[in-house]
Amino acid sequence: MLAQAEEKRRDQVVLLHGLARSPRSLKRIEKTLKREGYQVTNIGYPSRKFSLPRLSELVREKILASSKDIQRIHFVTHSMGGVLLRYLQKHNPIENIGRAVMLSPPNQGSEIVDVLGDLLLYEWINGPAGLQLGTSDNGLISQLGAVDFDLGVITGDRSVNWILSLMIPGKNDGKVSIESAKVDGMADFKVVHATHPFIMRNKAVIQDIIRFLEFGKFAPS
Repeated sequence: MLAQAEEKRRDQVVLLHGLARSPRSLKRIEKTLKREGYQVTNIGYPSRKFSLPRLSELVREKILASSKDIQRIHFVTHSMGGVLLRYLQKHNPIENIGRAVMLSPPNQGSEIVDVLGDLLLYEWINGPAGLQLGTSDNGLISQLGAVDFDLGVITGDRSVNWILSLMIPGKNDGKVSIESAKVDGMADFKVVHATHPFIMRNKAVIQDIIRFLEFGKFAPS
C-alpha cells in the first residue's frame, strides 16, 4: 500500500474539459482523484477562441509548466478534450504519458457539426475548434489515426436534447454517438446510462476512471 501511495504521489493527472466548458465542470473528478492521492492539474483553456492546433500548443505549455519531477502524466478528458489530447500526442507528444480516460469523446467526429457547422450562430457559439469536429474524410479528426497510448473510453446512451439526438445516427448521449466515441487502439470501452453534459459527475464513472488509471481496465459492470 505504501509503494502504491508513493507511485500516485509521483504521478500527475491532467484534466481537460470540453468545448465551451471550464475546469469547474471536472471539479468532482478533481476532488476525488486528489483524495486518492494523485497530483491533479485541472487545466483551463480558451476552447471557443482558437483552433485545435493552437489550443494544443497552449495546453502543452501548461502541462509542462506543472509537471516538474513527475514520473507519469495521466489524462482524464471530456468531449473535445479527448480530441485535443489525440492531436497533441500525434503532433507534439508528451513523452511520459501514462494512462488516459476519455469521457464522451467525438473520436470519429460529430454529425452535429456536419449539419449545423455552416450556420454563423454555430461558429459564434463554438468557435474555430468547434468547426473542426466534423466527420469529413479530409477533416482534422479523420487525420489523427489510432491512439498509441493506454486509453479507456466511457460514453453515454442517454440524451436530454432530443433535437440534437435526431441529427445523430444510432444511440447517443445528445452530442456524441456510441460508435463515434470509439477509436482504434483503445484498451477498453464502456457505455453508461448518462448524458453528455453530466457524465463527468456520475459516481460510477468516476470509480471507473480510478480503476483504469490504476489497472488499465474498467470495473466490471
